[in-house]
Amino acid sequence: MDKTVVQKIHVANNAAAAARSKGSKMPSQPIKLYYLPPSPPCRSVMMTARALGIDLELVLTNIMEGQHKTPEYLKMNPQHTIPTMDDSGFILWESRAIMAYLVNAYGRNDSLYPKNPRQRALVDQRLNFDLGTLYKRYMDLYAPMIFQGGEYNDEAAEKLNEALDWMNSLLEGRVFLAGDNLTIADISIVVIFSNLEAFGFDYSAHENVAKWYERTKKSLEPFGYEEIDQAGAQMLASFMKKD
Repeated sequence: MDKTVVQKIHVANNAAAAARSKGSKMPSQPIKLYYLPPSPPCRSVMMTARALGIDLELVLTNIMEGQHKTPEYLKMNPQHTIPTMDDSGFILWESRAIMAYLVNAYGRNDSLYPKNPRQRALVDQRLNFDLGTLYKRYMDLYAPMIFQGGEYNDEAAEKLNEALDWMNSLLEGRVFLAGDNLTIADISIVVIFSNLEAFGFDYSAHENVAKWYERTKKSLEPFGYEEIDQAGAQMLASFMKKD
């Protein structure tokens, strides 16, 4: 790996460590997170909280058994989605919104979600690319396989590879998705690649993407990458194999 890139990763890791909430305002009581371990968006929120030094009260919510459709849950979140956060009565769902809230409310600094308008705009653009394009195309390919036992769809795979091409271009000349520092955009998107790796999807033709993934994994190791993200991806892969 290029020495300059290694130095930038070291700086980025220091910035992420500095963002931890030690010395800043902490939640008045543990933040509840309704979650399921294999869920990619849940894993993103959990790693963000770990990077900020926030302890979560994890509430296992098994969507396969309908635990997200109880009257109590629907009152809290009418969309009955996970993850859902309860911070002393402040209810929020949608993982990217939760991640941004946690940094804004409890981050010691803004490295994970910069306040500079242009830097934040880049992070927001990457998050929107994730939500509207990359994650959608990943789901178009794999959701039928995971939840319905469907066959591999070559057309959907081509669409996913097209999105990976665009991401490859976004990463040209950058260490992370929005610049030299790890942000919530990287944490949101890395969970897709943990899944793709577990599923055996070949993205090696996208050189910038492949290098970014290795850098991001390493940067997230101190924040539970293996136990949260990699383990969750393996759970999803085992579901597909059972089918």
